[in-house]
Amino acid sequence: MAKIGQVNRLKVVNLLDFGAFLDGGLLEDILMPRRFVPEECKVGDELDVFIYLDSDDIPIATTLRPKAQAGQFACLKVTDTNRVGAFLDWNMPKDLLVPFSEQKERMEKDRFYTVYVYQEKQNYRMVASSKINKFLSTQPHRYRNGQEVSLMICDKTDIGYTAIVDNQYMGVLFHQDLDQPVRMGMKFQGYIKRVRPDKKLDLCLKKPGFNQAGINELEQKILDNLKNNDSFLPFNDRSEPDTIKKVFGSSKRSFKMALGGLYKKRLITIKEDGIHLL
Repeated sequence: MAKIGQVNRLKVVNLLDFGAFLDGGLLEDILMPRRFVPEECKVGDELDVFIYLDSDDIPIATTLRPKAQAGQFACLKVTDTNRVGAFLDWNMPKDLLVPFSEQKERMEKDRFYTVYVYQEKQNYRMVASSKINKFLSTQPHRYRNGQEVSLMICDKTDIGYTAIVDNQYMGVLFHQDLDQPVRMGMKFQGYIKRVRPDKKLDLCLKKPGFNQAGINELEQKILDNLKNNDSFLPFNDRSEPDTIKKVFGSSKRSFKMALGGLYKKRLITIKEDGIHLL
């Protein structure tokens, strides 16, 4: 059975001048308007199509891809507001409605908001909600430190950014763990930096921990730079943060911690003129 609000693989059962009809199972035959029908399409072909409801709540198939399917989070721009709610651009012919009752705060035109896309049970319409917490999983997670996960930046806070983990949970990216600019809606492969005792998640974009030699990624980068520059680098814990970020791609705090780690391992010495490889 074809599912509204999702990409489906459906078989072409009829071709007409105004489009193609696809086998929608219990939804019966679904029209794909002519502008979406691929060239040389024939009866019996199977097509990957997205199903949405038009203004008359009739299922329509399209080869367009939405910015989010039912059951997913996304950061979308408000194109208009009226007495019904706000409307979002999700790359579909019909904008996505966020009813007033599903707005965490009153939405404004031309602003971006993180929302959850879903299908209403009563009339099967696709809608969205900015009250995202109620759509996060309530099941205990089983993440471990260092585990790779998918992340979507959700919102900015005083300490960093919140991010949605694997489309299910919420975590925090602290400013000191960011070595690149981020903004709402950006998606990354990241890592669980730490699972707190209360099961909340601290996140990072680079794999934490140590390799077999006991050297973490930033420490190894410093060592590699030393080996490529005659065992000397003109850096120390008083170097400018912007210079450190440009050369090593890290915050000054992380850089100082890495220097301390290398010093304790007796791999470097730190002098007034900079770092020396032992």
